[in-house]
Amino acid sequence: MIRILTDSTADILPAEAAKLNVELVPLQVTFEDGVSYRDGMDLTPEQFYAKLETCHNLPTTSQPSPGQFLSHFEEAQEAGDDVIAILLSGGLSGTCQSAQIAAATCDYDRIFIVDSMSATLGLQLLVRLALRLRDEGKTATEIVSTLETEKHRLRILAVVNDLKYFRKGGRLSGAEAFAGSVLGIKPLVAVRNGKVGLAGKARGLPGAYVQLFKMIDTEGGIDTDMEYMIGYSGYKKAAEPVRQYLMSNMGLSEPRCEHIGTVVGTHAGPGAGGIAFFVKNTSAN
Repeated sequence: MIRILTDSTADILPAEAAKLNVELVPLQVTFEDGVSYRDGMDLTPEQFYAKLETCHNLPTTSQPSPGQFLSHFEEAQEAGDDVIAILLSGGLSGTCQSAQIAAATCDYDRIFIVDSMSATLGLQLLVRLALRLRDEGKTATEIVSTLETEKHRLRILAVVNDLKYFRKGGRLSGAEAFAGSVLGIKPLVAVRNGKVGLAGKARGLPGAYVQLFKMIDTEGGIDTDMEYMIGYSGYKKAAEPVRQYLMSNMGLSEPRCEHIGTVVGTHAGPGAGGIAFFVKNTSAN
């Protein structure tokens, strides 16, 4: 048997994980009052964004301990199962490192660690690809080989509604955030090659979404033979412009729509809307 394991930043809630037969290891989210929660377990996405809106300082996330992975790995070892752990980008967290320490402690050669080089919906796409390949009867080695290739084609693009979270996170100065707010500037965020970064700016939400749609093409276009997803932080209506564009302008089928979780959501704040997809052409940028 092949076990698929991921961390909570894939934004697969426990009930869905159980349905998909995916094992989840949670990160910790700590707010400015010092109270910590297990991401996605003690705190739903709705509760997270409600708390985020009242924060003066941004919450922090901390990686799972090696021990949290070790219990999963030892259980698989005892059962003689393969484990594929598909995890948050090593460029954003030490989660992969914790899993690698646990794997070395376990000393079981059927544990495979995949650094997704992504987060949130991009990570979830990679997990869902692994599940599909497992259902097709691929071996663990074949699945890991495909994931290691395909992860380089993953992109996440999102429109951010409020600059104050970028200011709180130190990505913009107070003056830049104030000037941007006065001018109605909306930033665009991208997750590429394992990093979250500012990808562009536009005036007003309509202009920002138009820029996002153009960026889909400049990134290399959507490979519609692969799964794609749209997402939102806090308010589902933020994903509606992306949904409309995919279905009305591109003639694509209804996309899966999910919450954007803590790792990207902390910096984007409530009201962000975006898309995760595999690009057709990786040489486009």
